[in-house]
Amino acid sequence: MFSLNVPVPGRVKQLASELYPELVVFETVRENHSCLLKRLGDADQVAHLQHRTHRALEGAPAVEAAITGIDYFEEPPLGSAPVVYLSVDSPGLERLHDDLATVFPPIEGLEGEDYVPHVTLARGGDLATAERLADREIDPIRFIVSELTFVDGTYRLPVSRISLPA
Repeated sequence: MFSLNVPVPGRVKQLASELYPELVVFETVRENHSCLLKRLGDADQVAHLQHRTHRALEGAPAVEAAITGIDYFEEPPLGSAPVVYLSVDSPGLERLHDDLATVFPPIEGLEGEDYVPHVTLARGGDLATAERLADREIDPIRFIVSELTFVDGTYRLPVSRISLPA
């Protein structure tokens, strides 16, 4: 599955590194951090997916975003629970997601109205630890999203970028 992701600045990666000692109790800890914007489709259609995505984002501006806290999904629709993440506040990213969802059908329970912009930190662990992390205060990290990255989900590797404004 190919997706369109939002790269995050180094300050977000630094925060994830600072939280690492508290995350090691989870089954998996993410080492690469980004914010999933939209799942696009299967890998055998890369050029077609990229073309449709460019057209869907034509004229889309760069958008503001902010990491505003730590939260968790107690019962995520896929995978082990809980999922601890950094909350991303960005009406602009939500608009971009909605625009893409008109071209690429949303995956039920994950996208469309259920879309929650976030940066996953860890999953599959103790709920009490997730709750404790969510109670932790962090300084907001504000940034401008000026590019998006196509990611090959099979290998979790970026394959190309789209600059914003598109």
